[in-house]
This record gives sequence, structure tokens and C-alpha cells, in this order.
Amino acid sequence: MKIDFNKNNDGLIPAIIQDGITNNVLMLGYMNQEAYDKTVSTKKVTFFSRSKNRLWTKGEESGNYLNLLEIKIDCDNDTLLIKVNPSGPTCHKGSDTCWNESNLQSYGFLSDLEQIINDRKENQNDENSYVASLFRKGINKIAQKVGEEAVEVIIEAKDGNDTLFLDESADLLFHYLILLQAKGFKFDDIIEALKKRH
Repeated sequence: MKIDFNKNNDGLIPAIIQDGITNNVLMLGYMNQEAYDKTVSTKKVTFFSRSKNRLWTKGEESGNYLNLLEIKIDCDNDTLLIKVNPSGPTCHKGSDTCWNESNLQSYGFLSDLEQIINDRKENQNDENSYVASLFRKGINKIAQKVGEEAVEVIIEAKDGNDTLFLDESADLLFHYLILLQAKGFKFDDIIEALKKRH
């Protein structure tokens, strides 16, 4: 890796810190060659602190280390992307990230959909909500819907209409997410089960 530490005349380059599991950006720091070398050798992310004018290993006082997983360099060789496994909050103010955000796994639209399903579960009195009506009918009805959608996916898989196959697959996934919450679980629980098998 050919890192250009001299591009800005101060010997420092930005180091973007990203959680290796959630892919959330946790913080931004600066490294010189010595900080980079120490990071690689100790597997604990070390920066050059501009305010303290010295090397600073994140967590040296708090114990909230950033355990090194991987380092990538950008196309101009002057910015690092460092993937880590944090051993606690990253921000010195106690939050998960320096943007005061929770470092939770997100699956994009699926996470949004999961939140909507949770909202409907919590507000089952909504007479206009199909999801709320399923929760009112109980676990047997929800499980039955998952079974029906699974059969429809199998039928469409044998036919040549890809649009219908994708529509039925979406119905199956949607109803499965409802069933998960009816059982008290989330998508994260399924991901963890898959990881254990991997």
C-alpha cells in the first residue's frame, strides 16, 4: 500500500473509521506514518492527535478500543478507510458514533419495512391497516399466510412469468417479516442464526 503522507505538507491523512459489521461510519481521525505503523502492528487504531500533538490510540483511557479488521486506501492514495470492531462507544461523549447515532445494523428498505410492521403491531387498533388486522387475528393466521405465500412462490417458480415470481417472493418475505415479529424476533436474529452456520 503506497500511502501519500506528504500530500498536505503536514504528514497527515484522513482516516475514516467504519464498523466492519454494520458498515456505519463511526468517526474521522488523522494518521501520520507512525500512527499507521502502530495501528498495523498493535491491531488497535492509533491516530495522530492534532490537539495533543502526539500519537493517540483510541481507547487508551476509556478502554473503548477500535480493533483493526481491514485497511483500504482511496484512488489518490491519501485517504484511508479503516474497518474495525469497536469495543464500546466510539465518541468521547459516549455515543456509538461521533455523529451521535446508534451503531445498529441496517438493511436499508428492509429495516424501514420492519419498523413499519413494528408500528402496526404496536397500534393494532388501526382498522385500515392490513398488517394490524393480521396481528389482531393472531399467530395462526399469520403463519397460515406465510404458508400460502410459500406455496404461491413454488407455483410461480415452475412457470415462466418472472414478474409473478418476484411479486409472490415479495409477498412471502413481507409476511415472513410479520411472522418474525409475531414470534418476538427481528431480521437481525435470522442473520445471527445464519452467521452461526457459516
